[in-house]
Amino acid sequence: MVEQMKSSRLTKRALWFLFILLVVVAVLFSRFIYIQAAKEVQGTDLKALLEKRWSQTETLEGKRGSIFDKNGEVLAEEIPSYTIIAVLDDRFDSYVSDPQATAKKLSSVLNINQETLEAQLTRDAVQVELGARAKNISYEKKQEVAELKLDGILFREDPRRYYPKQNFASHILGYTERDMSVARMGLESSLDEYLQETDGYITYQKDGKNRRLFNADQVIEEPEDGHNVYLTIDSRIQMAIEQTMNQVDEEFEPERMITIVANATTGEILGMSNRPGFNPNQYENIENYTNFAVTSSFEPGSTMKIFSLAAAIEEGVFDPEETYQSGSYEVTDQTIRDHNQGRGWGEISYLEGVQRSSNVAFSKLALEKLGAETLYGYIDAFGLRDVTGIDLPNESPGLIADQYKVDAATTAFGQATAITPIQQVQAATAIANDGKMMTPYVVDRIVDPTNHEVVYKSEPEVKNQPISEETAEQVLEILETVVSADEGTGRPFAIEGFEVAGKTGTAQIPSEAGGYLRGHGNNIFSFIGMAPADDPEVIVYVAVDRPNLEGDEAGSEPVSMIFKQVMEQSLQYLNIAPSEEEEVSSVQDTIKMGDYEEGVTQEAYDDLSKQGLDVILIGDGETVIKQSHAEGTELMNGEKVILLTDDVDPLVPDMTGWSLRTVYLFEKVTGIDIEVEGSGFVSGQTPSPGSSMEDLNRMMIDLSTEKEHNQSETGVEGDEEATETGEEDDFFMD
Repeated sequence: MVEQMKSSRLTKRALWFLFILLVVVAVLFSRFIYIQAAKEVQGTDLKALLEKRWSQTETLEGKRGSIFDKNGEVLAEEIPSYTIIAVLDDRFDSYVSDPQATAKKLSSVLNINQETLEAQLTRDAVQVELGARAKNISYEKKQEVAELKLDGILFREDPRRYYPKQNFASHILGYTERDMSVARMGLESSLDEYLQETDGYITYQKDGKNRRLFNADQVIEEPEDGHNVYLTIDSRIQMAIEQTMNQVDEEFEPERMITIVANATTGEILGMSNRPGFNPNQYENIENYTNFAVTSSFEPGSTMKIFSLAAAIEEGVFDPEETYQSGSYEVTDQTIRDHNQGRGWGEISYLEGVQRSSNVAFSKLALEKLGAETLYGYIDAFGLRDVTGIDLPNESPGLIADQYKVDAATTAFGQATAITPIQQVQAATAIANDGKMMTPYVVDRIVDPTNHEVVYKSEPEVKNQPISEETAEQVLEILETVVSADEGTGRPFAIEGFEVAGKTGTAQIPSEAGGYLRGHGNNIFSFIGMAPADDPEVIVYVAVDRPNLEGDEAGSEPVSMIFKQVMEQSLQYLNIAPSEEEEVSSVQDTIKMGDYEEGVTQEAYDDLSKQGLDVILIGDGETVIKQSHAEGTELMNGEKVILLTDDVDPLVPDMTGWSLRTVYLFEKVTGIDIEVEGSGFVSGQTPSPGSSMEDLNRMMIDLSTEKEHNQSETGVEGDEEATETGEEDDFFMD
């Protein structure tokens, strides 16, 4: 009986175990069926996990778009750079076995303290980077390090942003971080959505040893390169601006400078620069982030009289022969004085008042002839209250004083009202362009590099027509006498062979203590000029703030130095013929470049030299295979011309004293990439003169602003210092 009961209990237990086992098997089977169907465990996609384990995804890097000038010269581009890696782990075949010796050799090449390098090279790590100066280095610097043949020193290639022309138009371009992760300012920032690339990827299957499986499926998402941006900037004109401003900066050490060159009929900005400037390749050293040309509002001084004059002529209230008493003028309880300490010039005509830049003349025009309401109507019509809409970031509007009666008078001659340089240039297009005021712009077009589709195109835009064609013509005629007449304040800005219409300005600078700064040179000296005067094609605006002047030097000297060189070269580059060719001295005659390619080298050299050009031959070949200037280009007497010959192993020329413009002509002719450091004229080069150019792909050029190099390469002699400056000093006195 007992045995039967034991047997029964065992049977029941066995049945329970069997039941539980069946339940467990059923649950596991059900779970297996579920997993097989759903392919998921606790939210984890098993198929994705398997694919991840047995597949590899690699990034296909896109390329940031480049920025070009109007002729296709590169201003900003993505290039490879290199970061130095030091392997410290002795388990590797090549590692830094002698940190002290390695640090000593690297120190001299990288300009890093030897002790700092030793500290890095003795760290307890598998590998290390060697700091900022060993990161994003150039190809030339990488080659210098590689030639040291140091154990454990490797290189990682990374893309970086590079600006081949250094300080060139830096406030227009702006900059990005070297790795292009962030666009910081200028067009790099405002057009980042166009310039930014999109990376792609490739995914493929691999085996257990990370080897790609043959004939396995792969997924490719192609990268998208950023769009290329083409500007209206002409590198030849911009280079003339940069070089001349460097010379003035060296000689007069002003607080700041601004230059703008515009196409008078379209509003295209052909050149723009500021000082202090900066090199976007070395953005850690930026002193001035502000593009003064579009952001800085200040009292314009007498350049404002251009637009007051236009208003008076348009309203029919300007009689050039009518006379008035110059010197001083009472407005309510205040006195306005002419710039010669209120002495004036006696009773003179209004035409002479314009030529002499009389504050009294323009105050009387504003209050007695036009009336304040009409004057301000023209201020608005010329766009001097509003932003121009130029396609550059951080533009400022004008600040027009219009609260009191005297404000109309001071605004008419350019005081107590603040406007930007670009507003003045826009307003000047109405004077130069038959009364039609053009919107300024710097972006010509944006192009998709994959299919060359133009995704954005700028077109000249008439912003307004504040005056008639007849009025514009009369204003130009009068402004031409400001430069040509004996009484004119603009005489230092005359250019031989061309008639220039323009107006000088001497703006006072508000003092933090109240009133205005006093003392010789404590002004913003400016000039806005248009040429040729009878039908202007170019507008040039120059402002120089507080130059360091000697007692006998006028504020017009640094301004005219920039204006004349920039205007002359702009007219030359745009193939605008002199208006009075018979009066142009032989030293300023232009020479039209011929076609010498495939010609005999010696014959080409003799012909060009005979015409007065400075010919540089690259190689000793018998045939010219490339020339620096296209056929038909007009050149100045003494200008450098480069001819590349068919020599199989030409030698590097001595570039000492060359301007940056000539350096880039050499780059264009030879195809050698040139990296430039500094500004001014060539003071050093790598490789050295006389080295072989065979297999030479890149050169390093050092520039400096040493005065012995500051000689014009055009061969045009400098103008004699004006004995009578005609300088004005506009001011308002109680």
